[in-house]
Amino acid sequence: MSVDLGMPGRRLDRSGVDEDASKSLELKLRRTVGGEVAFDSGTRAVYASDSSNYRQIPIGVVFPRDEGDVEATIAAAREVGAPILGRGGGTGLAGQTCNVAVVIDFSRHMNKVLEFDPETRLARVQPGIVLDDLRAVTEAHDLTFAPDPATHAYCTIGGMIGNNSCGTHSVYAGKTVDNIESMRVQTYDGLRLDVGKLTEARFTELGQSAGRVGEIYRGLGDLRIKYGDHVRREFPDIPRRVSGYNLDSLLEEGGPNVARALVGSESTLVTVTEATLQLVQWPPYRRLLVLGYEDIFTAADFAAEFRKFPGVIGIEGVDDVLAGYMRKRNMHMESLAGLPDGRGWVLAEFGAFSEDEVESFVENAVRTAPGNPSTKICRTAAEQKAMWAVRESGLGATARPPGQAPNIEGWEDAAVPPERLGEYIRRVSELWKEFGYTGAWYGHLGDGCMHTRSSFDLGSYEGIKTYRSYIDKASDICVELGGSLSGEHGDGQGRAELWGKMFGPELMGAFKEYKTLWDPQERMNPGKLIDPFPLDTNLKHGPDRPHNPIDKTSFYFGDEGFSLQDAADRCVGVGRCRRTDSGTMCPSFRVTGDEKHSTRGRAKMFQEMFRGEVTPSTWRNKDVAEALDLCLACKGCKTDCPTNVDMATFKSEFLSHHYKGRIRPRQAYSLGMIRYSARLASKMPKLANRVLKSRLGKPLRTMAGVTASRPAPVFAEQTLRSWLAKQSLSTSGEDVVLWLDTFTNYLGPEAGIAATKVMEAAGGRVQVPSEDVCCGRPLYDYGMLDLAKKSLVKTMKALRPHIAAGTPIVVLEPSCLATFRDELVGLFHDDPTALALSRLAISLPEWLAIKAKSMPKSEEPRRKVLLQVHCHQEANGGHKADVEILEAIGYEVEVLDAGCCGLAGSFGFSAKHADVSVKVAEDRLLPMLAAQPDAIVVADGFSCQTQIRQLGNREVKTTAELVAEAFAVHV
Repeated sequence: MSVDLGMPGRRLDRSGVDEDASKSLELKLRRTVGGEVAFDSGTRAVYASDSSNYRQIPIGVVFPRDEGDVEATIAAAREVGAPILGRGGGTGLAGQTCNVAVVIDFSRHMNKVLEFDPETRLARVQPGIVLDDLRAVTEAHDLTFAPDPATHAYCTIGGMIGNNSCGTHSVYAGKTVDNIESMRVQTYDGLRLDVGKLTEARFTELGQSAGRVGEIYRGLGDLRIKYGDHVRREFPDIPRRVSGYNLDSLLEEGGPNVARALVGSESTLVTVTEATLQLVQWPPYRRLLVLGYEDIFTAADFAAEFRKFPGVIGIEGVDDVLAGYMRKRNMHMESLAGLPDGRGWVLAEFGAFSEDEVESFVENAVRTAPGNPSTKICRTAAEQKAMWAVRESGLGATARPPGQAPNIEGWEDAAVPPERLGEYIRRVSELWKEFGYTGAWYGHLGDGCMHTRSSFDLGSYEGIKTYRSYIDKASDICVELGGSLSGEHGDGQGRAELWGKMFGPELMGAFKEYKTLWDPQERMNPGKLIDPFPLDTNLKHGPDRPHNPIDKTSFYFGDEGFSLQDAADRCVGVGRCRRTDSGTMCPSFRVTGDEKHSTRGRAKMFQEMFRGEVTPSTWRNKDVAEALDLCLACKGCKTDCPTNVDMATFKSEFLSHHYKGRIRPRQAYSLGMIRYSARLASKMPKLANRVLKSRLGKPLRTMAGVTASRPAPVFAEQTLRSWLAKQSLSTSGEDVVLWLDTFTNYLGPEAGIAATKVMEAAGGRVQVPSEDVCCGRPLYDYGMLDLAKKSLVKTMKALRPHIAAGTPIVVLEPSCLATFRDELVGLFHDDPTALALSRLAISLPEWLAIKAKSMPKSEEPRRKVLLQVHCHQEANGGHKADVEILEAIGYEVEVLDAGCCGLAGSFGFSAKHADVSVKVAEDRLLPMLAAQPDAIVVADGFSCQTQIRQLGNREVKTTAELVAEAFAVHV
């Protein structure tokens, strides 16, 4: 084992590339590569770390368009001796996807299915294709690429090949290595090769070739002869052996498989430019059986028995500690309530090609399950999805438990023989007690690979010393039980140093020779796997990390207090913000495909800003400002991100400092301060509308930084407040306040009028704030926090009587409701009036849900409603009440999984962002609306309404208007 106890936490670099060589390399790449070449400080900051504990600033990043670009990149790097690192989704957990190297990111352009043959069950793909994008093609033919890690919606095939990824269904069809047919690769010294399964005769023939090809195949032959017996004898025969190079693939029956021997090599040997994948049949009929045991240790004792269930395709486990973390964070509470009795649970999934067959599988499992567990069968897709949410929340729930130190990776991935899993997790849990660590168990129980994240302290020298001692003992336990240091996440820098414990000196020599055969110059991802950097160096949050908050923030970030630096560290790099199929985040990444426009990219930019090394440590940081420019402030990340990074708040805080004492862009005043211009326009609405529609309208908007490509807003001829002043409102009933937001009051009073009638019909005595006040929502997008705080102080003063009386405050505009529930508390976290207001603020559907008995029941045939939920609503309360109310009045409701509409408050009205706004809408929302032209579209957010009307050419109703129609029939 290569152990270096010199200076833990120090930075190591084997690139050998100085500043002059870097500049020369950049110029060469720009001349010879067709894709983008990025050596700027912002890009280097974003790519400096992955999902692991490690950080190394790259030389630069290349986004190749084709194999020719890859070849040109490697050739240019070779001229100056620069290392190469191939990268997919950047979700490596052992430091394998960060290095001082030229990073080749395949995910932007080389992400296509090149060929798919359902008959032969083969798919030829580029390395940057996302696994779920491939599956969208193959599963139409009931075929799939079986390995499916938790990151399946955003991990790439190239990354899976690099890591030898596995996932939930490896019980069914094995690891990535088991599903590779062939690959096309390039070596650092310029050789292109197609590699795959070979007959012995062909293998011998290739070994007799001249030049580099013959050299490689002769070397492979020598390795087989010299080390074959050691491989057969010393490689652990377990389902999840991921550590070590796959030399066993050179010993396959019928001849070596060179492609599979390169799988799992983590970009240390070759660069993969194409892969042909073997597909398997994907059982369309599923059942999920949940087994409850006394604890996770008892469940793990039966791991080998579960594997014997006929028809089982997945065997996962979770413990009660994970469930406890989820309860603390109020995650998936209904799913947790559905768990059968116990404190350790097994999720056994069964698959078949008929309903009868899958039903027989699950019934047999219930009868024969060892240990007399409690059981729950999930038969519907909705039930199964809800229960899988418990398992899939492992990382998010454990990474940052409320009120506790963060749990991090570092020893989260070992695998042992399934029959010894119970013993393994018991012994490691006892080790936690010895070292004062905590953790939860979750993962691939049936394969003997349970994940965990523990409360390691890597920020102090003493903490690192303790961590190293723990790793030493934990790895001893793993090896003693016949296990693998890595069962899925790879070794990179985090575990490669320990290979000598798992493999004898002969195999360690074999690995070194294998590396030298493919990469004699040691320029492929140096310091990872072979001659690795010590596991306690190059740490992202090590002792050398400066704590440099720059200045106290306006926002309070919960457990992180007033530290934006610590809040940015919530991002652990898992990369869920890169998914494009579902959820809200991150709309700008979906349009640009640029890492710096993802939530993760922006969080990393903040992390690097506070370090002040690759990008300046100042609020005037241009790299951060550029990364935030396309942030729509949709708050999708607040709920979609597993660690709840709230980039909208980060952006608002940053901009407040960035522009302190400086003039802001024009649109900050015209759009951020729309409250004031709307109030002025309401004095003479006809004149204002006439001017905006005249020939002067477009130049005026252009001068203000507002796009002229959209229709001008139309101010109401009578504001909602004016209408209310003329009404004889009910003097009886339960008090309820109607909040008069800027958008409803000045631009869309129809929704407010409908809401007033509904609230009275439901027994409410409607009141309004005595003063014309505002929550200041648009101000946050431009960092105008001083003005926003003043607005909130005035608001709390105006609402104080209602707050003191505990009167519900109905807020129609979702973004304003989010302000009361979110920004208000963040800016006034210890103010009892603010806390009370945040609790009293409520949406109309939420208020009506309390009064469900008074809701009219429609006798008309049910009509279809497409509900577009505002992003801020999804992040602060959700849409459960909306669906409940719309269904109660007789509608069939489909909640659109369309993500952000793209308008996002003032974002889409900014001339600078208008094109991006349209592209976001075109990504998912507009196609979903076009697919159901006869359905009623419902959206309570003014932004969503505007976007749908202007780009979708559809009429939009608010919930208030539909309920008012229902009440009108029955009142």
